[in-house]
Amino acid sequence: MINLKNALADNIRRDIEALSNFNQTPGAGITRLVFTDEEIEARKYIKFRMNEIGLVVREDAIGNIFGKLKGSHDKSSPVWTGSHIDTVLNAGQFDGMAGVVAGIEAVRLIKESGCSNKRDIEVVVFTSEEPARFGKGCLGSRALAGELTLNDIKNLKDDLGQSLEDVLLQRGYNINEFNKVKKELGEVHSFVELHIEQGAVLEDTGSKIGIVTAISAPTDIRVTVNGVQQHAGATPMHMRKDTLTASSEIILELEKMARASKNISTVVTVGMIDAFPGASNVIPGKTSFSIDLRSTDFEEKCKIINSLNQYTGYISSLRNVGITTEIICNEKPEKADTYIIDAIKNSCIEKNIKYNIMHSGAYHDSMFVAHFAPLGMIFVPSKNGISHNIEEWTDYEDIALGTDILSEILLNLSNKIK
Repeated sequence: MINLKNALADNIRRDIEALSNFNQTPGAGITRLVFTDEEIEARKYIKFRMNEIGLVVREDAIGNIFGKLKGSHDKSSPVWTGSHIDTVLNAGQFDGMAGVVAGIEAVRLIKESGCSNKRDIEVVVFTSEEPARFGKGCLGSRALAGELTLNDIKNLKDDLGQSLEDVLLQRGYNINEFNKVKKELGEVHSFVELHIEQGAVLEDTGSKIGIVTAISAPTDIRVTVNGVQQHAGATPMHMRKDTLTASSEIILELEKMARASKNISTVVTVGMIDAFPGASNVIPGKTSFSIDLRSTDFEEKCKIINSLNQYTGYISSLRNVGITTEIICNEKPEKADTYIIDAIKNSCIEKNIKYNIMHSGAYHDSMFVAHFAPLGMIFVPSKNGISHNIEEWTDYEDIALGTDILSEILLNLSNKIK
């Protein structure tokens, strides 16, 4: 039996530091929005690295990059790994990049160790996992899952008014081939993504590897409360139709609902509030706010949505205000494949690596790939649980350790032929 070589932390460091040079905001974190000049240069670097280790490289019509290590069984569906290289504004250097770099390093280990893979193994760089430019995330993986349409491509626009369609054409992509992007169930054998945790669970438990069992799916809701804009001094308390205080009651009740959930993955966040007109001496006549609801249990999310609707009706009557709720999206959570979970667990046990069984609170391209292929996720620790921040950090040695697990799982799956 041929033993796999160990991943080199120096290789991980080299590639992540190289990608960090392609940056729209030097000195203020990493900003690399999809299809900007900086992101195009990062794409060139990744394709160079793929070619350097002998992978066959291609891109599809939405810009997903594929680097293929050929297997001996031409007609067998491929095993995928990978992540993304675009970022949010003023980000760190590990979110997404760690998974892409680890994928390339894992395939290098398989190839240079002289191991035989029956299935093709492909490292995938998904287009625009982050919604930072076009307001919608996971564009590449949504397209692969058949959940991004040509209409979406025409209608999604950035802050300058450029449509995704225009940008794709400017960058030389052939959108006439878009109908070939979608993958059907069975076209991909399996997908395993290495990712930084983006939380503090691994660090708190002293674990080096997180084995993901499920990915929480987001539900985005917009609530608008309409009352009467009035003078702050001249309007008695009992005569007010204050939309901000009404909103506050709803927000606090939402927090109670999430805390009362029996599913520990259930979380609710209100990150945006807009009180109009926004003056210290005026009672707000209109307030709108966002709700980000997540859980690995879809029924639990639906239960909270129903409770929210009942409670807004109560507050509307109590405070004599009008309240509307709009569900922007209500995604379904995805569970990881039990075979892949067990394979990762067994690899950790054999290598004497402390692991933690956990869910992913953040959603990833994996969530959409799961629509057509079994998924697995490997987490590596995030220092202080910080992510989407210039202070984001994961030790290169921890990524290398995760890569050792990843390479073993990819080789295992690539030789799993019925």
